[in-house]
Amino acid sequence: MLEKYFIAIVPPEPLLSEIQRIKKDIFEKYQTKGALRSPGHVTLHMPFAFEEMKEEKLINCLQDFQFSTNLTISLKGYACFEPRVIYINVEEQNILTELQKQLVQYVKRNLQLFNQSDDRRGFHPHITVAFRDLKKQNFYAVWEEYKNKNLQASFHCDSICLLKHIDDRWEVYKEFHFKS
Repeated sequence: MLEKYFIAIVPPEPLLSEIQRIKKDIFEKYQTKGALRSPGHVTLHMPFAFEEMKEEKLINCLQDFQFSTNLTISLKGYACFEPRVIYINVEEQNILTELQKQLVQYVKRNLQLFNQSDDRRGFHPHITVAFRDLKKQNFYAVWEEYKNKNLQASFHCDSICLLKHIDDRWEVYKEFHFKS
C-alpha cells in the first residue's frame, strides 16, 4: 500500500507550540484548518508516495544521509503567496539551501524520488500558517492582520524529520540527526 511522506525541519518546543497557537488563532477567526493538519515545519522535500512495505528502506536511507553542519534557522515576520498562503518567513541562508539541495539529490539517487524536480518554483523556505482552504476574501483579511506583525525567533537545527500522513494529519514519524 502506498503511504504519503515528506521531509522537513520541525522547530523545537516551545517555538513549535507558538506556531501552532498562531495557526489556531487564524482558524478560530477565519475558519481555515488546513495548516492545523501538520506541525509547523520548513519543507525540504515535498510530499511523495512510497510503498509502506519498503518503509524500512526509506528510514535506513535517511539515517545514512550525511549533512555535517548544524545551522540556526531564523524566522522574521510574515509573508504570503497571494491569494491563498500566509507564512512565517524563514530568512534565507546558503547553508539551508545547500541542505535542501543535498537532501533532494540524495533521495533522488538512493530512493528514486523524482517529484521534487517537478517543482519549478525553487526552494523558498517558510512555515505555513494558513493555506489551501483559506478563502480568497479571508486571505486579504488575514494578510492585513499579519503583514506587519513582528515575529522574530530562531532555533538550532541539527536534524531533519520524516513526516507521515496518518489519520488525515501529518505526524512527525522519525527524526534523523546530522552526523557531525
